[in-house]
Amino acid sequence: MTAQPAAAAARATVYGYPRQGPDRELKKAVEGYWKGRVTADALRETAAELRRSNWRHLADAGVHEVPTGDFSYYDHVLDTSVMVGAIPGRHRAAVGADALDGYFAMARGTQDVAPLEMTKWFDTNYHYLVPELGPDTVFTADSTRQVTELKEALALGLAARPVLVGPVTYLLLAKPAPGVAADFEPLTLLDRLLPVYAEVLADLRAAGAEWVQLDEPALVQDRTPAELNAAGRAYRDLGGLTDRPQLLVASYFDRLGDALPVLAKAPVEGLALDFTDSAAANLDALAAVGGLPGKRLVAGVVNGRNIWINDLEKSLSTLGTLLGLAGQVDVAASCSLLHVPLDAAAERDIDPQILRWLAFARQKTAEIVTLARGLSEGTGAVSAELAANRADLASRARSPITRDPAVRARAAAVTDADGRRSQPYAERTAAQRAHLGLPLLPTTTIGSFPQTTELRTARADLRAGRIDTAGYERRIENEIRDVLAFQEKAGIDVLVHGEPERNDMVQYFAEQLTGYLATRHGWVQSYGTRYVRPPVLAGDVSRPHPMTVRWTAYANSLTERPVKGMLTGPVTMLAWSFVRDDQPLGDTARQVALALRDEVDGLEAAGTSVIQVDEPALRETLPLRAADRPAYLDWATEAFCLTTAGARPDTQIHTHMCYAEFGDIVQAIDDLDADVISLEAARSHMQVARELAAHGYPREAGPGVYDIHSPRVPSAEEAAALLRKGLEAIPAERLWVNPDCGLKTRAWPETRASLENLVAAARTVRAELA
Repeated sequence: MTAQPAAAAARATVYGYPRQGPDRELKKAVEGYWKGRVTADALRETAAELRRSNWRHLADAGVHEVPTGDFSYYDHVLDTSVMVGAIPGRHRAAVGADALDGYFAMARGTQDVAPLEMTKWFDTNYHYLVPELGPDTVFTADSTRQVTELKEALALGLAARPVLVGPVTYLLLAKPAPGVAADFEPLTLLDRLLPVYAEVLADLRAAGAEWVQLDEPALVQDRTPAELNAAGRAYRDLGGLTDRPQLLVASYFDRLGDALPVLAKAPVEGLALDFTDSAAANLDALAAVGGLPGKRLVAGVVNGRNIWINDLEKSLSTLGTLLGLAGQVDVAASCSLLHVPLDAAAERDIDPQILRWLAFARQKTAEIVTLARGLSEGTGAVSAELAANRADLASRARSPITRDPAVRARAAAVTDADGRRSQPYAERTAAQRAHLGLPLLPTTTIGSFPQTTELRTARADLRAGRIDTAGYERRIENEIRDVLAFQEKAGIDVLVHGEPERNDMVQYFAEQLTGYLATRHGWVQSYGTRYVRPPVLAGDVSRPHPMTVRWTAYANSLTERPVKGMLTGPVTMLAWSFVRDDQPLGDTARQVALALRDEVDGLEAAGTSVIQVDEPALRETLPLRAADRPAYLDWATEAFCLTTAGARPDTQIHTHMCYAEFGDIVQAIDDLDADVISLEAARSHMQVARELAAHGYPREAGPGVYDIHSPRVPSAEEAAALLRKGLEAIPAERLWVNPDCGLKTRAWPETRASLENLVAAARTVRAELA
């Protein structure tokens, strides 16, 4: 294909960029500020320097228009709440006293005030802070941060485009504030919110903005006619303003569907659309509505969520088709590059052959620039880049690294019977209760305990050769003994070994399975200052040796109480990795499930009676369009059942999920056939317990009573109140008592106090029931 030059040169741009810095400088500065070691001024200067560095890199790479406003100390949706003045009443005093401390109080809470609820950003592993709104909410514009960052970029001589969460998406992501009727719809506040956006747009125009991007990813989900009408009204109103920049309305993560004609006819100057994967249907849909004559189209043809190199010739073909559908076609990634690591060139431990197949944010930027140049000047201008890209794609396609015949034969031999427990739940639970002898309202934790500086130092010492394997293992044994001793003293019923040997709940397993690669610098923001290094799934998956049996068996040898074996489930192993894109996800999930099934067998053989297989990503990975969900849930639940179905009837299988909207997948949760499920519920005020009850969920459940993403210690009375609320939905004989999630990120003092209060709450409520 030979692309003809466009009437106007195609521009390269991005919607957002990794915030943390090459060495996670932002994380260190923010956490230093929380601990009093970094001043507010020093934190602000670190942030400003990271922004400048990102913009300079983008400009030097050939990006024509850099984004501003995508940077955040914690979360961009929280930043939007600040921008529109949607500060919850309980936080207003803190925000008024000190804007920065008040901001972090909304994100993390304080001992006296609960934080905002946190949940997943669409179908990613990024978490946002949920806006709390009600009929009495009064919006007020505060564009200080957005204007400041725009001026910083303009002062560097760069063309800059502020990026804001759009008003419709902001309201669709919001929830009724505490005390507001559950059926309140935040979208009814649209007419109250639009004048605030108008004021912000005017401020940005006055500061020098030629374009402003308004992100509306909520419109790629199934939307009612009323919601689509609201979107149409919003952009008629904003487009009709006289004092504003040009508007670019952006969507990503999926196809726009019925929202596309609404936005196409809105009086805005441009649309940004995703043209990758399931969103590729946007191309035909755009043609069907007559394109965008006279308007700007920013085409997201480089996958902003995965790390494989782009097929440049395929993308150029798509871009060439789009030239006839818009007045101006520019090139971008499909979404913000926030969702990928910064730079593949920093990786020194990955096979050079495989490294050729990887593109992190900096490499994706180079791909975008190459595509923009090829679109503007023709393929001859980028012939060397295209030839290298063809060679790299061919290298991956023919590599033996990606194929293991034995793994594929085993997966092909799986039958339906392999995914069913040998006895129904009613029979299993009787055997488990007799075997375990647990009290009413049994207490447990989710798995991990604080990852102390000493533990991280031990891992670093082992890697650097400062201690040998025997010395490292002695440190792990000591930590396990301490964790078990604390739990026994606190009165917890089902113990965990604390996972001191694990760097991450996915990476730990990936490093021991075939087919996976670990990165050293591939950090991606999950929430706030929590960064993870998603492993890369490049080939077929198997378990060459036991992964957790040694440490679980050691823990079991130290106590008479049951100790849970802890595994990460197959869907989460995929969702929190950069998964291969050269075969169906369901095929990869089956391979991972079989590897984990071997580990379940090993734990049972070593005497483990309780095994937890965590699937926090089951809801996160749910497709955004309802039509795509049944196929996903079929392979996702099959994979979990394949992992656990070989367990004996008296082995109690647990699963865990957190920080997602569970109401959409209650039937799938039921289909997992786990004996016990623990779920995040503290921030969402036991909503999931009510959802389970409404479904008629028949098995045991532990809706969390301790929010582990806040440093505050919940009192015994607070935990007991949540337990009582849980009992309104779940019978006592099926209710467990546990935190929302693992305790890895918490410090020991707050962990001890919180778990002691949790146990005290369980004892109080048991006494009330007796």
